[in-house]
Amino acid sequence: MSTPTLNRPTPESGVRRTTPGPDGLVWTVLRLHRTALWVWAAYVAISAGLLLWLWGPGASAAQKAFDTFGYAGAQENGWAGRSVLVPSLGHSFDTLFYDPLTLTRIAAVAVAVFAAGPLIARELESGTARLAWTQSKSPARWLATKLAVPALLITVGTGLVVILYRLVWDAHNHLLIAGIGPRDLAFSIGPATVANALFGLALGVLAALLLRRTLPAMAVAGIGQYLAGALRGNSWPFQGAYQQPELPVHSKALTSGGTEVTDPGCYLDRACLAQHHITGFTRHYLPSPDYWPRQLTETGILLGLTALAVAAAFLVLRHHQPRRQRPTTKRTTA
Repeated sequence: MSTPTLNRPTPESGVRRTTPGPDGLVWTVLRLHRTALWVWAAYVAISAGLLLWLWGPGASAAQKAFDTFGYAGAQENGWAGRSVLVPSLGHSFDTLFYDPLTLTRIAAVAVAVFAAGPLIARELESGTARLAWTQSKSPARWLATKLAVPALLITVGTGLVVILYRLVWDAHNHLLIAGIGPRDLAFSIGPATVANALFGLALGVLAALLLRRTLPAMAVAGIGQYLAGALRGNSWPFQGAYQQPELPVHSKALTSGGTEVTDPGCYLDRACLAQHHITGFTRHYLPSPDYWPRQLTETGILLGLTALAVAAAFLVLRHHQPRRQRPTTKRTTA
């Protein structure tokens, strides 16, 4: 009676790899950093959900106040509000409107910190990267996958938030309290927002490869991305005397006969509104001719810096990767 034997499957036995991606690198990155993936998904879901709510029922109270008293009503509604991120400030449409922008700026710094620490430096420090390089995965392919997978998720997630933000802005910008807030948001949200997050990814990877220590790399990348965001918001070369150009606004009152007239300035006085036969209001920010020049310039600068950081990262990796020893041949003597 023969006993069964266990043999290791050979390539000829028909066993196929089921791991997706080139050499399983994509799957490995997603599995290894699944916590960060869930955090990123939560950020996108929370931001998108809040923006969709503001696009719909979240604007109802402010819209009702505006329909009754015009900009004065929207202003009064905004001053009585409270923010989700800062509960002591209230929860009006005006204060909630800027919370996704705050989350987006925090997310860009978080991307840089993540790229510098868990994504690259921790694997270099622990030796996991060198182990991967010895398993038929070249350092260049390893780094390319580490960059490509997060870059795709960042582009899709941030792009979705930007699109929803522009929709809410176009529908309800008349409900915002005038000042630096609407100008800051109008000129900040766009393709440059996505490029800013991608720059954070490249900056974090470069810092990790240069320092090769987790905590120092995270600190440098986080501070660097924060300063880049501050420079973009406050000291951009073509801003002129103000942080953002003024936004032209069209604001009128409607009479019972449907005629547009200048707002009589009744504030919250119903008797005054009745005396002037005011039954409604219109108000919206007009498109600025400065928007696309600024956005395209910022996007080009940030993408250029991103490309330089990526190129520098590959050069640093090539400098530090282990060199292959050439095989030596022994000479035989006759």
